[in-house]
Amino acid sequence: MTRCDAQSGFTLLEALVAILVLSIGLLGVAAMQLRALQSAHMGYQRAVVSLAAIDAQERAWSELSRDANKACPSASAIESGWLGNWFGSVLNDAGSGISGMECDYTVTLRWREERYSTGEQGAPFIYQFRLPEL
Repeated sequence: MTRCDAQSGFTLLEALVAILVLSIGLLGVAAMQLRALQSAHMGYQRAVVSLAAIDAQERAWSELSRDANKACPSASAIESGWLGNWFGSVLNDAGSGISGMECDYTVTLRWREERYSTGEQGAPFIYQFRLPEL
């Protein structure tokens, strides 16, 4: 039986290098997971903002149906209760509002997002609609 001088198996250095490579890979996966969660939350907020804009349109329809003269409601009449319902508890307002005249309305929603990176800002969500003139 001859004894081989070559060492077989892993050395301590090879094992440490393998652990280092594995650690860097796991840190990359964790960073991707964090970014995915941030993107999912921003998508959720976009969906809520879209619902808030549609709610403004529904409020305009409601005001139109209540008016005996069937005149289009003013933007301020729609905006008064709408801002209080959506901002503060659901979204953090950063200057949202409703503008319009002659049955054409523009709903502009701006909100503060704590998850943005430094210097990054979200674009306002703009929703336009028109009520029929009766």
